[in-house]
Amino acid sequence: MLLFIQVVEDHLMYAVIESGGKQYKVAPGEVVRVEKLSQESGATVEFNKVLAVYNDQEIMVGTPWVQNAKVIGTVLDNGKAKKVIVFKYKRKKQYRVTRGHRQPYTAVKIDEINAS
Repeated sequence: MLLFIQVVEDHLMYAVIESGGKQYKVAPGEVVRVEKLSQESGATVEFNKVLAVYNDQEIMVGTPWVQNAKVIGTVLDNGKAKKVIVFKYKRKKQYRVTRGHRQPYTAVKIDEINAS
């Protein structure tokens, strides 16, 4: 019997940010896909809504956000996710509707986490 163990890279610093009504756990060097932002590729983006910061065994939790904390990243790409098929039907009524949806996203590389 083979047993596969996934090794999780332990980051020394990470933060939980809010963007587009969703929360993301980010660490420096990671690439994260957030809801579409208005910046172009290569632009610098700053996330001020930081919910929590973990740094060297110390955790700072905001109420609702951590004061003077920000996450800085670089926009890599604006694109669309894979297509999701939406199929609706009602039995015995000859009603069938097929639609597709591609959610726009912005890929951001996290450069640094500042928590002062």
